[in-house]
Amino acid sequence: MVSPPFRRLLVANRGEIAVRVIRACDKLGIETVAAVSEADRDSLAARMATRAVCIGPAPARESYLKPEALVAAALGTGCEAIHPGYGFLSERPAFSRLCRTAGVRFVGPSPEAIEAMGDKISAVRLATAAGVPRVPGSERIDSLATAQSEARRVGYPVLLKASAGGGGRGMRVVRSEREIAAAMQAAAAEAQAAFGDGTLYMEKFIERARHIEIQVLGDSHGNVVHLGERDCSTQRRHQKLIEEAPSPAIDAAMRAGLADAAVRLAQRVSYEGAGTVEFVYDTDAGRAYFLEMNTRIQVEHPVTEMVTGRDLVTEQIRIAAGEPVSFLQEDVALSGHAIECRINAEDASRGFAPGPGRLAAWSMPQGEGLRVDTHCFEGYLVPPFYDSLLAKVIAHGSSRAEAIARMDSALARCRIEGVPTTVPFHREVMAHEDFRAARVTTRWVEETLLAREKVAA
Repeated sequence: MVSPPFRRLLVANRGEIAVRVIRACDKLGIETVAAVSEADRDSLAARMATRAVCIGPAPARESYLKPEALVAAALGTGCEAIHPGYGFLSERPAFSRLCRTAGVRFVGPSPEAIEAMGDKISAVRLATAAGVPRVPGSERIDSLATAQSEARRVGYPVLLKASAGGGGRGMRVVRSEREIAAAMQAAAAEAQAAFGDGTLYMEKFIERARHIEIQVLGDSHGNVVHLGERDCSTQRRHQKLIEEAPSPAIDAAMRAGLADAAVRLAQRVSYEGAGTVEFVYDTDAGRAYFLEMNTRIQVEHPVTEMVTGRDLVTEQIRIAAGEPVSFLQEDVALSGHAIECRINAEDASRGFAPGPGRLAAWSMPQGEGLRVDTHCFEGYLVPPFYDSLLAKVIAHGSSRAEAIARMDSALARCRIEGVPTTVPFHREVMAHEDFRAARVTTRWVEETLLAREKVAA
């Protein structure tokens, strides 16, 4: 019998990703401790784990965002490792470093790799050095005069971005010089509030862009492999809504080029664990540029798992224990097409306003080619303190058309009562001729779907 990579692991997250990690640990024979806030004492993760330990009050800043409390919980329960999931502390180098100091294995890359790729300006420099093309842009913007000069050099429109940013925060599109001062002030203030760092840089704003990312795995033995790409272009305000694999927008040559660039970048920072190298694809020019690297498991990892048959979370855990990636690059083969819809407790007709509350009914679809990742159950109280994600519905088919048909059928069979959800929105997308013809860009939801609904209202 093969020994498990660890005897016991702390899950330092909540929601569906906590459930996902616990299931991976069960598969590997690892005991789990769910670190939960007071609001999550009765969560599915708390019920599924070997045991649960409360780490603080409901607000994330008093629980899931307290590294010392999480490490203390791990040490106090005899855990050998901590899995941070995504969000919260998953990309904080200080948390990875604290785990290292405490002798608890962090399931993710080294603090040095997180630092190198977490700062967007540093990441762009590394990507350029690795021969990965970047969007035309600047270094740090430290004054209005510098911003004006760089914008004239790059050419309007430009995008101001937070160096420490993510999730669309600290970003502003600037179309003329008269807008730049106010945009700088707003972007820097938002970045400072969200990340504690108001540093900005600038990139050329690509009007018709697609968001394409490459999944990589690296280990401590120097191996780096990729598992193909995902297309995450269906988004609103830089927040992903629907993801699919492979991308319907690029050809084999572009696919191979992006994968090679992602592997080179991961090798340059001696990357260990699961990571995603993100690119922006200019549909008019037919060129792709480096965007950033996410040094964690992604929300959308299931679409990659569906088309490759590889379990990314178990690979993460094994790599953290010092094992090599369990397969070679030539073993990776893509099969069919997969689409993921994020089902949130939000009302799309009211600007995607969150709608916490108790689930009076909860029934999710089952069937061939379907997967549902969730932490919800009938009677569950959706708290107002966290992200509103309820579930991820993933549909796989032999072709993109079959995956779309399966997704639409699955969404029609979702029965959720008690809170508003984005199911109707996703059904509208699945039925739209632009989505079916793969004509979506990162601004399509706002400019086409939501703009049409505003006119109708």
